[in-house]
Amino acid sequence: MKIEAVDFWYLRMPVVEDIGDGSQDALLVRVSGGGQEGWGECEAAPVTSIAAAYAPMSHEACKPVLDGVIGATLDDPDDILRLSRRQRRICMDHLQAPHTWSGIEIALWDLLGKARSAPVWSLLGHRKVFPKRAYASVLFGASPQDTLQNARQAVAAGFTAAKFGWGPFGTAGVEADRDHLLAAREGLGPEAMLLVDAGQIFDRDVEAAAERMAALEDVRAGWFEEPFGGECHKQYAALKARFPNVPIAGGEAAHSVEMAEHAMEFGRVDFIQIDTGRIGGIGPASAVAEMARQGGIQFVNHTFTSHLALSASLQPFAGYEAFDLCEYPANPKQLARDISASLQCDADGLISASEKPGLGVDVDLAKLKKYLQQVEISVNGKILYSTPPI
Repeated sequence: MKIEAVDFWYLRMPVVEDIGDGSQDALLVRVSGGGQEGWGECEAAPVTSIAAAYAPMSHEACKPVLDGVIGATLDDPDDILRLSRRQRRICMDHLQAPHTWSGIEIALWDLLGKARSAPVWSLLGHRKVFPKRAYASVLFGASPQDTLQNARQAVAAGFTAAKFGWGPFGTAGVEADRDHLLAAREGLGPEAMLLVDAGQIFDRDVEAAAERMAALEDVRAGWFEEPFGGECHKQYAALKARFPNVPIAGGEAAHSVEMAEHAMEFGRVDFIQIDTGRIGGIGPASAVAEMARQGGIQFVNHTFTSHLALSASLQPFAGYEAFDLCEYPANPKQLARDISASLQCDADGLISASEKPGLGVDVDLAKLKKYLQQVEISVNGKILYSTPPI
């Protein structure tokens, strides 16, 4: 079949807060062809990503992301790989390109799966899916008491694992962080898995991160995620060498397979966390999952937006029994809830990729009309992009 159209919609909550919550807006992508529609979601600033899709060519290695996509053939996974390689070549100097392409690539897989009446994970070569332990992904509260309540709510919702991140962590001193960690452990109880996400708050400062390690050990943290910037591999490795008892996680900032590979090889992370909406889509994430298997590193998805994104993130590691954790956005904004139906956990708190064709989730555009943002991009009076109607 031929790719007939690629459409983008910028959606946004009425009020967007200055907090680490990526579910407050969204960039949806629809790819059409052969009488079918495929859906994807970019994990990036929506307007910037739309501009990357349509911006005029600057030179040979800085072309619009959509160049050559419409009219291209899509009959098998190799066609997606071919398009991805071409995009990487023509957008070599276009730093936003991987984020924009990620949503398109995800939609291509969804479209191909629907055309073949097969789930995406099967197109990737997996023969069956294995359930993953869903961990509730939430923010630290404004106070330790709020963190305590967030933890109790996660347990009440049936989660046996939870991750707390961002918020005030790392901003008010070591003792304040210890109080939040103790509150999280108290709220979860002694048996549940507690994971901690620093949100890159320490940048390159190994000593500042090291000051929190005793408290992390005391609460038996299952990992310490992103204490440093995504490319600070030397700092990750240094922290790991000094505190081998606390697993280190990172990788969500990777927007290429090579960035993820470097986090594993040079950063020495114990868990590699990949966002299909950033790294270039499902294909690159699948490649990283196999690298992780070969290297004895745990692969985990990064997802803090909608369950459309969650479904996409499950596909690359659905068939690996050893990769048994899944980030589950537990309290997303209503926008994210309205993009697609939720993927439900079973009575044991486990979640699996859908057996339905494509990503296995549906998008109801009419339901999203109230979030739609009107965008127009023009150069010298020529309109390059205008928000498609719903």
